[in-house]
Amino acid sequence: MKKLIIISLFVPFFGKAQFRIVNTATINLVELRSDTWPISLQRVTKESDTTYVLNFRTQEYTNAVIMKTLTFRNLEQLKYFQKGLSTLKTGSTGDVAEFKDYSIKRVDIKKEGVWYTLNYDGAVTNFQQSEADKMITAINSL
Repeated sequence: MKKLIIISLFVPFFGKAQFRIVNTATINLVELRSDTWPISLQRVTKESDTTYVLNFRTQEYTNAVIMKTLTFRNLEQLKYFQKGLSTLKTGSTGDVAEFKDYSIKRVDIKKEGVWYTLNYDGAVTNFQQSEADKMITAINSL
């Protein structure tokens, strides 16, 4: 009987040691598209750590919905992404911005304007110059 009482006293302390409540906040910085091919840039805050993520649906498969998340560990990495977009904006068709985990390629299409192709972890998505401009503006405001 004494063992049961002693065990019941210590169980709450063991429970607290195993479970932590983590405050997480996700804020949409810019949602470029929300239709069939969504793309959004978000800020995720966990306790004192802030990361940025670009969520998109890969366009390789039209019959399946496969979402990918390109994670930027800090604001500096996100700024490099923004600098890549800004540099490609002044470039020409076929220019590529290569990064460690992903690449962005500029493609000029007649009658449609400038498009960008993002390759990340085997996934591909496309976005137009106007959408790139919205990302550049959102990142500059941080």
